[in-house]
Amino acid sequence: MGEKLHQEILHAWKSKNALFYGVLIPLSWLFGLLVFCRRWLYRHGILKVHALPVPAIVVGNINLGGSGKTPMVIWLVQQLRAQGYHPGVVSRGYGGTVTEPTAVTESSLPTQLGDEPVLIATRTGAPVWVGRNRVEVAQALLQANPQCDVIITDDGLQHYRLKRDMEIAVVDAALNLRRARMLPAGPLREPPSRLKEVDAVVINGGDDTQAGTYSMRLAGQVFYNLANPATRAKPEDFKRKSIKAMAGIGNPERFFEHLRSIGLTFASVAFDDHHPFSAQDLAQMDCDVLIMTEKDAVKCKPYAQAHHWVLPVEAQVSQGLLDQALEILKKGSQHHG
Repeated sequence: MGEKLHQEILHAWKSKNALFYGVLIPLSWLFGLLVFCRRWLYRHGILKVHALPVPAIVVGNINLGGSGKTPMVIWLVQQLRAQGYHPGVVSRGYGGTVTEPTAVTESSLPTQLGDEPVLIATRTGAPVWVGRNRVEVAQALLQANPQCDVIITDDGLQHYRLKRDMEIAVVDAALNLRRARMLPAGPLREPPSRLKEVDAVVINGGDDTQAGTYSMRLAGQVFYNLANPATRAKPEDFKRKSIKAMAGIGNPERFFEHLRSIGLTFASVAFDDHHPFSAQDLAQMDCDVLIMTEKDAVKCKPYAQAHHWVLPVEAQVSQGLLDQALEILKKGSQHHG
């Protein structure tokens, strides 16, 4: 789905236009049928699945929009590296223009390779590659980085051509799965029943009281200056200053809620997910302190000014998910080896 069409549909959902739903609900039934048929064809071997020489972990979701996949991927890379693994990350590079397998570095342009891959490469230092065909991207990454012994795919739950050893679905606790509809009348790319098939369900902002689910929360209250990243600040450093917070992510309100929880009072400005920030966007923010997400910061870096601040967040995942992943990887390594 094109980014422009994606944003138009998101705006239509928010407006709850009756005519809009009347037209799109039948289309959502058709989309659901196509999703079922495609899944069936892969499951029965009619469409070919390609295996990698190393285990693959898919981190994805069943809905459009942000659910917390990128912090989850960063957490997983860091945790596996601490256990002695050498993970690599593959991504579609949503919001970028590159289609062929391409390596991502900290200095890569988000407009070409996508904001999330650049953020992952910056935060982890792990090999990160993007491209349209995730099988080819993973193969290119492994050829260029033979030390990699596990591949993590960012947002690849529906990319069934790539054989996976573990599936992790990240679900935003704010998403009402009982009332959500399939595309294009709703945000679902797959039905809620798909969550019963994955190895682990991670609830972002929720709890892990249900069997087979884990909770994830985003923590962080130390800011860094976008113009001078070595400069740090805490919430109390912004007292008696006019503050604006902006976010061009899937769920801006979650970011704003976190800022309120650490004691900040501010005016909030929400942009569309993957918004291509310009110097004019930032110039219109009249304030003493402008706070943004890390994902937005990789695109705003060329326009950095002294009053621009970034809040890095870390995923805190309930105990057990890493153990489950390590057990699956242990079996997977034996199989792939």
